[in-house]
Amino acid sequence: MAAALTVGAPKRSFVDVALAAGVLMILAVMIVPVPTFLLDLLLVMDLALALVMLMMTIYTQNPLHFNIFPTLLLLATLFRLALNVASTRTILLHAHGGKVIEAFGEFVVGGNYAVGIVAFLILVVIQFVVITRGAGRIAEVAARFTLDAMPGRQMAIDADLNAGLIDEHEARSRRLEIQRQADFYGTMDGAAKFVRGDAIAAILITIINLVGGFVIGVAQHQLSLADSLRTYTLLTIGDGLVTQMPALIVATASGILITRTEGQKNLAGEIGQQLFREPRAAYGAAAILGLLGCVPGLPFLPFALLAGLSAATGWAASKNRTREAVADARAEKSKTSEAPEKVETLLAVDLLELEIGFGLVTLVDDSRPGGDLLQRITLVRRQCATDLGLLVPPVRVRDNVRLAQDGYRIRLKGVEIARGELLPGHLLAMAPGAGAIPIEGVETKEPVFGLPALWIPTHRQSEAERFGYTVVEPAAILATHLSETIKAHAPEILGRQEVQTMLDELRKRLPAVVDEVVPAQLTVGGVQKVLARLLRERVSIRDLGTILESLGDHAALTKDVDTLVERVRESLGRAITEQFRDERGALSVISLQPELEQELIQHVQAIAGPPQISLPPVQARSILERVSAAVSTALNKASQPVFLCSPYLRPSLRGFLERAFPQLPVLSYAEVLSAGAVHTVATVTAGTSHVSESERSKVGNAHQEIRGR
Repeated sequence: MAAALTVGAPKRSFVDVALAAGVLMILAVMIVPVPTFLLDLLLVMDLALALVMLMMTIYTQNPLHFNIFPTLLLLATLFRLALNVASTRTILLHAHGGKVIEAFGEFVVGGNYAVGIVAFLILVVIQFVVITRGAGRIAEVAARFTLDAMPGRQMAIDADLNAGLIDEHEARSRRLEIQRQADFYGTMDGAAKFVRGDAIAAILITIINLVGGFVIGVAQHQLSLADSLRTYTLLTIGDGLVTQMPALIVATASGILITRTEGQKNLAGEIGQQLFREPRAAYGAAAILGLLGCVPGLPFLPFALLAGLSAATGWAASKNRTREAVADARAEKSKTSEAPEKVETLLAVDLLELEIGFGLVTLVDDSRPGGDLLQRITLVRRQCATDLGLLVPPVRVRDNVRLAQDGYRIRLKGVEIARGELLPGHLLAMAPGAGAIPIEGVETKEPVFGLPALWIPTHRQSEAERFGYTVVEPAAILATHLSETIKAHAPEILGRQEVQTMLDELRKRLPAVVDEVVPAQLTVGGVQKVLARLLRERVSIRDLGTILESLGDHAALTKDVDTLVERVRESLGRAITEQFRDERGALSVISLQPELEQELIQHVQAIAGPPQISLPPVQARSILERVSAAVSTALNKASQPVFLCSPYLRPSLRGFLERAFPQLPVLSYAEVLSAGAVHTVATVTAGTSHVSESERSKVGNAHQEIRGR
């Protein structure tokens, strides 16, 4: 590698120096008088450069492979104008312009300056009116359509990425290709102005040379009017022809390049494949040419020769088509005779799937309003990575005719975990409360949290918002449902392969931390179990470095997953309590009376699996009623209370309360040490519960509210 850099560096340096020297030489030619032999060499070099550019455009398969053409066109135009200045100075000073210019003036136009003027004007008209104007228009339209198509093409790339058809590297490569196309066609649109300006400059320079040469020949060189007109006209026309020939070639190359599309062959290959693909076209042309050759007064031989050539071309095309048909038949036969498809490929199961009914296909059509579902799914994946540290795999979106027309279904490992229904062309309006002003709509249930809602037409959005309703688009509802479903099933989504990917990424930044734990103390499966337990209680695993450091400190002492989870939670205490603090930074907690906490600790059992609280049904129901009363009291004082208990009791108490209060966070004393101020807003007592019927109703309502949150 070092040797390659050592060898390659001087080459790149030489090219850089040569390019800079070439640009300086162009500027010097405009200022410094140039000898005639050097002028001849530079004129031939200009012609050679134009021919090389033309050949490159013919053999280039993709216009982007020659994306330096606009810059090269600028340098070639500047070089040609510099030669015009140098040749004009030589002609006016010495009444000759070198061998090349004199040859074009004498031999090409036969020494007749009138013919030379006509030939020069024809070249300028061809370049200026036909090629330059057409190429400029094509470049302008191509640039406009390329820029207009960029958002749609980029969204199509995002859709393929979300569907798992391509990876991040392929998506980045395609986006770069789109950007290169936009830059290329935009610069080609501007480069067409160089060619146009070159043609105008050629006309003006020729007129100036004619007038100036005639005056100088008569006034300074004492030539007669006829000799002066003949001499300087031939030299000027020769100069114009020798510089306009490369200009015409470059303009032609510009037109060829801008009209090319992305193909698999060069221009000659595509012409040969497409122009002579249909034998009937060649046979038809041969018949028409043969008939024209028989018309009296028209020369028979040219028409007969071209008719025969067209017929031969048609015969060759017919043979080629027959050969292609035989080859296709053999290829099809070889495909059918290949080994049958491996059954093992049918065992692959997508981790996450979103199936939609036929009526919801518009949600993934980015050309229609509200068709941004794929972009929202991308945002959901990013949000899960940011909030939970969970790498959600691409969600495969597909239509299913077996579903209801407006229904959708979310699958995890091929098994349905959630479903819902939407109404395309409508918006979901949710009332702000019980006293909301009623509006007309189709009654329904919000699919994510089951709240009562209404489907309203889109034109009534402003009316609903004016009455305080929350209005949501169907794509946003589905994306929210997907997000909540992913978070609820995060422990199942996080597999060993995902954990291995996370460890590999962390190893690039913190190799010592990863190597100390995996595989020295824990396997990937052991780490996955700890992370899954954290995700089960919506604890973010984004700070994987801190989690592994905690595991490294305690895994040598115990391999018990529940104990390791508690130690990790203690190290993540500040991050865990951050989401539950109020605007003053305080933590509102529901505590246990010490007697009740000791009683629960005595009933903790860990016979098999995680520790659990084993209580008689009557006693368990009594404790849950007291917890409900404490929760109701806490909700009247704080918006987000948490349950607080000892580290030993926390995992078993969480399991005890999980079914009745699934969204109630349970924290330990060790986790809130760095939480700042802690305010106890309710306490669960150890005594028997004596509450009135109204209080029982309030407790029941609070219970339902916690369950619904």
